[in-house]
Amino acid sequence: MSAPIAAGSLRPTRTDTATLRVGSMGPVEVTLQDRDRTRPFLLLHGGGGPATMTGFADLLAERTHSRVLLPTHPGFCGTPRNSALTSVSDLAKVYVAMLETLDLSDVTVIGNSFGGWVAAEIALQGSPRVSGGVIINGIGIEVDAAPTTDVSGLTPSEVLAHSFHDPRKAPMTSSTGGKRPGPDIPALIGYTGPTMSDPTLAKRLRDTHVPFHVLWGESDRIVTPDYGRAYAAAIPMSTFTLLPRTGHMPQVETPEELLGTLLDLGNK
Repeated sequence: MSAPIAAGSLRPTRTDTATLRVGSMGPVEVTLQDRDRTRPFLLLHGGGGPATMTGFADLLAERTHSRVLLPTHPGFCGTPRNSALTSVSDLAKVYVAMLETLDLSDVTVIGNSFGGWVAAEIALQGSPRVSGGVIINGIGIEVDAAPTTDVSGLTPSEVLAHSFHDPRKAPMTSSTGGKRPGPDIPALIGYTGPTMSDPTLAKRLRDTHVPFHVLWGESDRIVTPDYGRAYAAAIPMSTFTLLPRTGHMPQVETPEELLGTLLDLGNK
């Protein structure tokens, strides 16, 4: 595996020759040196769908002038899902192939909740195009001392109470008729299975070769901070940060604080 490029670093100068056609003058060859400081980010949403990440994607792009990619996981929001996509690892392979197709490098993968699990699986693919990752209140590992809350039996108001420090900050979207969106349980289970966890994941994370920041809302009652600490402990190159006054979706509830933490960590 190629050595990863430190996140935020100046990537090596690329020299390419392009053949251009300009008006009637015929083909013109131009040799171009490309020095690019743009940091590409791949943002991966959780069970609530891309609406839970859209606002933060806009904020990240605006403040950092970065290239920000926000895919909708196949099967969410009514999108088609290939029947061959049956696991989180399969989904990770799709996104690694996408980075190859887009010819991106020095990519920082940021995932919330289920998206954090996908980010971990992407790192385990060993792609040299990925230089680092951020898990925000992720799921996927099994922690006996801090089990994940089963949201399938909760009412919408109970899900909000478990997910937010201040439930009034939960988003309301036009696509839900002005109601607050809930988790897309069928789409999730299509990848995770009914337990929404993988008993092998924590052990496999020992083979992660890129640095990770594990960020956790202190008020999360879906997966508690102790679960987050166990997640960070499973990753060799990781930093754990507890975010005050926020729950399971900091990118929705406290986006400015989340962005500030990400930028501070990136400069260390």
